[in-house]
Amino acid sequence: MENQYKLMVKVNADHELGGEILPRYIVLPSGNKVAIDRVLDARPAPALKAGGQGMRYTLSVRDKTVYLFHDRLDWFIETNGDGEAELSAETA
Repeated sequence: MENQYKLMVKVNADHELGGEILPRYIVLPSGNKVAIDRVLDARPAPALKAGGQGMRYTLSVRDKTVYLFHDRLDWFIETNGDGEAELSAETA
């Protein structure tokens, strides 16, 4: 069963010498690229709506707060159940 609160995405990120990962932009399943304005926080945390555990990046994307998770293999955004629609409108 597909999780309506988990949107799998691709991420372009810088990998620092000390091991820190800094996401720069998100590529949605549609192929739209969404620039990340600022990384506000990064910490291990659970994805309460989507389920799972990983590094949670709290991002500022065009005046919206977005939670991006990295669980070692995959990247996903925790959504309100609207999926890509939440960020798609931001790319127009």
